[in-house]
Amino acid sequence: MSNNKKRVAWITGGGSGIGLAGAEALAAEGWTVVISGRRKDVLDEAVASIVKSGGKVEAMALDVSSAADAEKVAKEIVAKHGRIDLLVNSAGVNVPKRSWDDITTEGWDKLVDINLSGVMYCMRAVLPAMRAQKDGVIINVASWAGRHVSKMTGPAYTTTKHAVLALTHSFNMDEFKNGLRACCLSPGEVATPILKLRPVPPSKEDMAKMLQPEDLGRTIAFVASMPPHACINEILISPTHNRSFVNPTLL
Repeated sequence: MSNNKKRVAWITGGGSGIGLAGAEALAAEGWTVVISGRRKDVLDEAVASIVKSGGKVEAMALDVSSAADAEKVAKEIVAKHGRIDLLVNSAGVNVPKRSWDDITTEGWDKLVDINLSGVMYCMRAVLPAMRAQKDGVIINVASWAGRHVSKMTGPAYTTTKHAVLALTHSFNMDEFKNGLRACCLSPGEVATPILKLRPVPPSKEDMAKMLQPEDLGRTIAFVASMPPHACINEILISPTHNRSFVNPTLL
């Protein structure tokens, strides 16, 4: 990325899953990492684990569905650290009632608020700092379902992840002139706690064959390490044993 010795990353959904794996990988490479999420206990546990490994990390509570909260946290990071070099939008949810037969308007609104609006709010919140630096990377964690429509993930999740892909490319079209770039990271099945919310949770044997959080952590660190003249617009990554190839309704 930049030539500055201090590199500051902000990760939403950083207390668990892909976000935590990204925080661990970046901290191991010397980044100063700020993780955000709604649950203080989860964030505190993540911070303690990374600090124990020698990383520089802190937590700032955040509800990404609040534009005001996103602006507040971004300003606090800049006030304390002077910059934001990387934003990883990893906060995301799905709901058990997700098919056309049983999805509710409340469930739809929740997914749109967090999976889509939350991404945009945080992207907009870091823009002033990144534009001033003429440098910055954003990684938006979408999904295999953002490229391949699936019955299993449901209409709300699939729609929001497709929209995140479009949002990412739109950002690159406008912000390249300011030296900024964004990557849409779209993983297939990853063995994270969110899978427990599926109507039929996968078995331990199936989860062992999936992508693991650390695989995505390494990918995030790779994108973040690329030089300013290189924009990785999109990454589509899946397990070698891709269950959607066996049964397309699984993803």
